[in-house]
Amino acid sequence: MEFKDYYATLGVPKTASEKEIKQAFRKLARKYHPDVNPGDKSAEARFKEVNEANEVLSDPEKRRKYDELGANWRMYEQAQQAGGSQSPFGSWSVHTGPGGGQYRTMTEEEMRDLFGTEDPFSDFFKTFFGGFEAEPGRRTSRGRAARPRSGRDVEHELELSLEEAFNGVTKRFSLQQPGGHTRTVDVRIPAGVKEGSRVRVSGEGEHGEAGASAGDLYLRIRLRPHPTFERKGDDLHAKVAIPLTTAVLGGEAEVPTLDGRSLRLRVPPLTQSGQVFRLRGQGMRLLGKSDDRGDLYATADVQLPRSLTPEQRTHFEALAALESKAKHSAA
Repeated sequence: MEFKDYYATLGVPKTASEKEIKQAFRKLARKYHPDVNPGDKSAEARFKEVNEANEVLSDPEKRRKYDELGANWRMYEQAQQAGGSQSPFGSWSVHTGPGGGQYRTMTEEEMRDLFGTEDPFSDFFKTFFGGFEAEPGRRTSRGRAARPRSGRDVEHELELSLEEAFNGVTKRFSLQQPGGHTRTVDVRIPAGVKEGSRVRVSGEGEHGEAGASAGDLYLRIRLRPHPTFERKGDDLHAKVAIPLTTAVLGGEAEVPTLDGRSLRLRVPPLTQSGQVFRLRGQGMRLLGKSDDRGDLYATADVQLPRSLTPEQRTHFEALAALESKAKHSAA
């Protein structure tokens, strides 16, 4: 039996990081995939080698034990041939990464469905890392018994308005079912969800096989920009228009809220443009705590007049004269 140098197969050094191994595998999987090289037996063989190497090196535990194996691999082979215990390297596992990437280690069943009845894994792999035994039950399109396999999780992006995130909302989805059928499911989005939040809908993902459970549906929240409010965590920020005379003399200004109300803000004399006022408990609803809310920060946007009547101009000119006189007196 030939020793398999999985590092050489992927073209990476033994010190390669998980990221480097993942990148090397994806590059080679794209290059040698049967869909890209139909009927090419050499490409098929390379794809099997790459798939096998990634199964070992992408699993931290398998990789550690493979590195420990080193020159002692003959000893383990002899122990197996002598009827020793099962492989010391544990059971098979599959790592798809976040969202289930297009290129990942394929299971034995998937490899057999792709390449036929020929064993897709080397004697070296089967000796030291074990394999699958077919279980009774559902059979594949090629007539082999299939293992029960849980359905994969499915993730979709869901765009909400800030008001929907504030109040919570029920969204209806059409989900594709086997055989081309669709069915609808209503999903309640709780109040207070944030940008990037993931809402889990149990059992609405990919269907399992051979009686196994279905995966879950995850909705990743994306919030549309709002014309008035900017959300920062659980707080809201908004600009509040304040007339020049109110900013100078003091008074009140109206502050809008996300739930449609208007609040009266007391504006102290000589308020500067850009000054921020905090309105406690007027921000976003907190996720899981509908009675609690963040704060609303109102930024003063002092409005200069765009036109002046003759009388207004007279008063501003008089004000300018007073300011000039005060400046000269101070000097």
